[in-house]
Amino acid sequence: MNIKNPNLLTKASLIGLLALALPTDVFAASGGDLKADDLVGVSFWMISMALVAATAFFFLEIQRVSPKWKTSLTVSGLVTLVAASHYFYMRDVWVSTGDSPTVFRYIDWIITVPLLMVEFYLILSAITKVPSGVFWRLMIGTLVMLIGGYLGEAGRINVWLGFIIGMLGWFYILWEIFLGEAGKINADSAPPSVQTAFNLMRWIVVVGWAIYPIGYFLGYLTGASPKDSMVLLNVTYNLADVVNKIAFGVIIWTAAVSETDKQAAKAN
Repeated sequence: MNIKNPNLLTKASLIGLLALALPTDVFAASGGDLKADDLVGVSFWMISMALVAATAFFFLEIQRVSPKWKTSLTVSGLVTLVAASHYFYMRDVWVSTGDSPTVFRYIDWIITVPLLMVEFYLILSAITKVPSGVFWRLMIGTLVMLIGGYLGEAGRINVWLGFIIGMLGWFYILWEIFLGEAGKINADSAPPSVQTAFNLMRWIVVVGWAIYPIGYFLGYLTGASPKDSMVLLNVTYNLADVVNKIAFGVIIWTAAVSETDKQAAKAN
C-alpha cells in the first residue's frame, strides 16, 4: 500500500489507539447517573477529558521533535492515556457506589508514577550517558511511596504509618533529583533548555506532588465524617493528577521543541 500522507496515517492510528484504550461508555456518564451537583463525579469527568486531549496532543507532536526526544514525548502520552482510561472507571465507581475508588487509583499510580520518574532518566539520557543506578533509585523511591500510601488507605496498616512510609519514599525521590546523582548530572551536563525543563519537573515533584499527602491527610487524618473526608480526598487527588501528569508532559514537550528548533536553525 502506498501511503501518500504519513501524517494522516499517524492521526488515524492515534484515533484507533484511543478508541481501544478507553472504555466503551466514554461519552455516556453511566447512563446519565452523573449529577451536576456531584463535585467529585464532575471532577472525574472533566479531568478524563483533559487527559484525553493531552494524550492526543503529545502523540501528534511526536512527529515534530527530533529522534532523541521521541521516547520522552511518547512516555508523556502514555502517562495521560493510562490515566484517562482509569479516570473513566474511577468516575463510574464513584457514581455507582459513592465509595472512593482506591484500588483503581493505585493501579493507575503504580503504572503512571514510575513512568513520570522515567522521564527524569530519559531527559538526561537525551543529552548524556546516565548510570542505571539513577533509574533504579528513582524506582525504589516511587514504589516505597506508593506501597506505603496504598497499605494505609486500604486499611492494611495504620493510616499514620502508611502516611509516614509514603512520605519517606517521596523524600528519597526529592533527594535524588536535587542532591543525588540525577541532580548532579543535570547541573554538569545538560544544556540550558534541558536544565530549565529538569528544574521545572523537579519543582512539580516538590509543589505539585505535595498535594497528594494533603489529600491523604484530609481524607484519613482529620477526624471528619467519612462522607466529607471522601469528597475532600478525591477532589484533592484529582486536582493533583491533572496538574502533575499534564504539566510533566508539557515541560518535556517544551524542551523537545526548543532543542529541535535550535538544531534546525543551526542546520540551515
